[in-house]
Amino acid sequence: MKITVEPGKCVASGQCVVAAEQVFDQDDDGIVVLLDAEPPAEHAADVRHAASVCPALAIHVEE
Repeated sequence: MKITVEPGKCVASGQCVVAAEQVFDQDDDGIVVLLDAEPPAEHAADVRHAASVCPALAIHVEE
């Protein structure tokens, strides 16, 4: 699994952090920060959920 984010599309809702705090964080403006572009398998379900609830579709998951 490889994760990419588009910070320019991020609307700072924080849903990604709530869903997968091990993989995502937010900067001081609330914009997504990717902590781990290739997270371990145990975080896969959380990452997929984070991508699905992102209102700006700023998270991309490549299997």
